[in-house]
Amino acid sequence: MVKRGQIRIFDIVNFLLLAFVAFASLFPFIHMASVALSSPDYVVRNEVGLWPKGFQWDAVSAAIGDKRLWIGYRNTLLYLILGSCISMTLTIMGAYALSRKSLIFGKAVMMIIVFTIMFNGGMIPFYLVMKSYGLMDTIWAMVLPSAINTYNLIIMRTFFQGLPVEIEESGRIDGLSDFGLLPSIIIPLSKPVLMTVGLFYAVEIWNSFSAALLLLRDANLFPLQLMIRNLVVVGQSGDVLESSAASGKTVVLESLKYALILLGSLPIIMVYPFIQKHFEQGALIGSVKG
Repeated sequence: MVKRGQIRIFDIVNFLLLAFVAFASLFPFIHMASVALSSPDYVVRNEVGLWPKGFQWDAVSAAIGDKRLWIGYRNTLLYLILGSCISMTLTIMGAYALSRKSLIFGKAVMMIIVFTIMFNGGMIPFYLVMKSYGLMDTIWAMVLPSAINTYNLIIMRTFFQGLPVEIEESGRIDGLSDFGLLPSIIIPLSKPVLMTVGLFYAVEIWNSFSAALLLLRDANLFPLQLMIRNLVVVGQSGDVLESSAASGKTVVLESLKYALILLGSLPIIMVYPFIQKHFEQGALIGSVKG
């Protein structure tokens, strides 16, 4: 029998451990925000820690004033909406079909799909295939290649398999076919897994970088992450510093970089708390059995 005092000690240790993990996860964002909001004098001397020193908005306003950042936002939102709709539609239909025991060659098809997790053609074949299909420098290059994620497909398939068979049978008694069961019964009962997989796809599209770097040449089609990469890594932020200096603002490169990274990360971070409960439930239910 476990004593009450032992449970209390476990709760305290568990709380401290989780608090440490949470702080370690949040520290980079807190530090970047502090540097972005600090005076250049403190940033240059590397004296900024967890709190801003010499609070000012010059770096953030300079980042917001760069039109390339907003072009990246526009493109990413377009890819996010279009890509999520396509990915969710294809994943739902594929997962529902694979979850049916009556599917002919269902196990063989599932083995082929799982095979793609372990092996893929690589970057050069991927590039050549996309080029042969004429997807270079188009919005479809950011949407179609990653339309279905195998892990998400398996999670949703497992969830559909766990739904009570009696519900499906009652729908068939009412005269519903598979095309009627899916939108009328299955999807309304699958809110947790739909929210979870939708979040997975949204984060994947929002952070999409390698495909854009490989397939896009037109700067007007660059997603947000590629725009930030060009500004932070490649060094295209020099004109932002020059325009800030011309307007009487003193901005150092380090503060500008952190401000750009934060502006690119905040939207998806702000959305997560609102769907966290669905995310946890869907991920657990969808991983109970394979």
